[in-house]
Amino acid sequence: MHRRQFLQQGGTAALGLAFLPAFARKAAASDRVRMAIVGVGQMGNNHLKWFAGLPDVEIVALCDVDADHLAQGLKTLSGLQPQHRAQGYSDFRKVLDRNDIDAISCATPDHWHAPIATLAFKAGKDVYGEKPLSYDVWEGQQMLKALNRHKLVFQMGTQIHAGDNYHRVVEIIRSGALGKVHTVRLWKTGAPPDLGPAQIGTPPPSLNWDMWLGPAPYAEYTPQRCHFTYRYFLDYSGGVFADFWCHIADVVYWSLNPKGLKKISAKGEAPKGINDAPQWLDVDYEFDDLKLYWTHEVPDVPGAAGRGIGAYFEGDKGTLLCDYNSRLITINGETVQDLPNVPITLQRSPGHQQNFIDAVKSRTQPESNLEYARQMTLPMHLGLISYRLGRPLAWNSKKERFINDDEANTLLHREYRKGWDLL
Repeated sequence: MHRRQFLQQGGTAALGLAFLPAFARKAAASDRVRMAIVGVGQMGNNHLKWFAGLPDVEIVALCDVDADHLAQGLKTLSGLQPQHRAQGYSDFRKVLDRNDIDAISCATPDHWHAPIATLAFKAGKDVYGEKPLSYDVWEGQQMLKALNRHKLVFQMGTQIHAGDNYHRVVEIIRSGALGKVHTVRLWKTGAPPDLGPAQIGTPPPSLNWDMWLGPAPYAEYTPQRCHFTYRYFLDYSGGVFADFWCHIADVVYWSLNPKGLKKISAKGEAPKGINDAPQWLDVDYEFDDLKLYWTHEVPDVPGAAGRGIGAYFEGDKGTLLCDYNSRLITINGETVQDLPNVPITLQRSPGHQQNFIDAVKSRTQPESNLEYARQMTLPMHLGLISYRLGRPLAWNSKKERFINDDEANTLLHREYRKGWDLL
């Protein structure tokens, strides 16, 4: 029997215990999901701690292109699982070659998310992947094709999705208590840091810079481009907007599932330093029956003042304002934090990472699954394209193409750097 079949047939999910909290479960060694952590920098170390803390997970490999990160990751793992036998790697492809690994967790820079996940699917591995889902629209399409072809499991790392607050917001909005929701306002304050002048130099001996760049265009080593601040360069990510979009757009897509996106109009300010992701970005989206606005400033709506991130739903019977951990519902002039008459209809999460592990065992898709995450992420990519071109764009949501706009359509996929065209 293949190990995956054993996990499916003998795992706790098959016994109807998939949603028991971790502390109530005891996993035999044979019942453990064997995982590798790819990318063990700042966020990757969080992944390592999360999964190493689950009783039904065994960490069997760590991988990073920076030898210093890898050494620290192995040291951290030794403190969490003193008897571990995990091996360290500098090339994720060697991890994917191992037949004894069931799943990987990917916490690399954004431009590597989709290639690693897609190749992992082709190698028969389930994937827990950091947000944003992909660097561009085409990559998300390739991920979904590979996942469906190989019948695998994916969870995007939107950890806030697992909290009770978002579950409750979704229940309230789906109940119809606000009436027909016609407008949603999303916002995230904050700007990129001042990265100063470019410090072009020689990569440190610990870092494989060529592999760090991977499919991205070649650039001379500049420390500001690497590790955490990579996200402020359009070669690798999309700035504050790409960093936070999914965390707050998540509750919109979960509760409303907007359809028929047809127009995207972005405006923003170019940064003043060496980075090129926008200093700030505002995007207007028009769907068939919904207007969605993203702003970098707090909107002038009741209850929003002082909140650095939030969502404001406007319906014909009332409004709902929420952030990660709180909500305010206003109906007929009365503002409350909950509506007791709205029943609990959603299964609460056992924890975001445990939800993934349970899905691996039961061969079902977790909450932040790939099909859902791709649809939710797609408007983010389109907003950045509108910003880069400096004009509104018309979108065909069925064909997933811009209408009569070859220039915009070329930005749906970036050609990979020669030698790194792995997909």
